[in-house]
Amino acid sequence: MTSSSSAHDTAAANLDDATLAFADKVFDAARNGDADSLAQWLAAGLPPDLRNAKGDSLLMLASYHGHADAARVLLQHGADAALANLRGQTPLAGVAFKGDLAMAELLLDHGAGVDSPSPDGRTPLMFAAMFNRLDIMQLLIARGARIDATDAQGTTPLGCALAMGAQEAAAVLRAQAA
Repeated sequence: MTSSSSAHDTAAANLDDATLAFADKVFDAARNGDADSLAQWLAAGLPPDLRNAKGDSLLMLASYHGHADAARVLLQHGADAALANLRGQTPLAGVAFKGDLAMAELLLDHGAGVDSPSPDGRTPLMFAAMFNRLDIMQLLIARGARIDATDAQGTTPLGCALAMGAQEAAAVLRAQAA
C-alpha cells in the first residue's frame, strides 16, 4: 500500500467518524427539540426525511418527544408526516400513544393518515383508545377515523379500550357508535 492510499483510507475513516458524529448530533437535535439547528441544517440541504437505523425519521423523534417547534420546522421543509419507521409505526400513532393533542393536530394538518395502521392493523384511534387519550380520540374521530376499523385480530377501537380497562375511552366510542 502506498502512502497516498494510506492517507486516503485515514481520511475516509475520519470522514466516516465525522459523518456519524454529525448524524448523532442531528438526531439528538430532533429528539431534544433544537428547532433552530434543524432549520439551519435543512436550509443547507439536510434531507427532511433522514432516518436512523431503526427507521425513525427526524419528525418521528421530534413529535414523539413533544417538540412542536422542531416538528413544525421539519414539516415546513417537506418532512413526510406519514413516514413509518421499520416497525411500521407512524408519528401519529406515537403521538396518540403519548397523548399530545397539539402534535396530533399538527401531523394531521400536514398529511398524516388518520387511519394509517401499524403492521398489526392497529390505527392511531386504537392506540388513543387503549391509553384513554380522550382528546386525541375526539380529534381523530372528528378528522374521519373509523370507529369500526379492526386490527389483525379483529379488535375494534372499543375492544382495544376494553382490553386495557380504559372505561372513559370505551364510553366515548359507545356514544359514537350510537
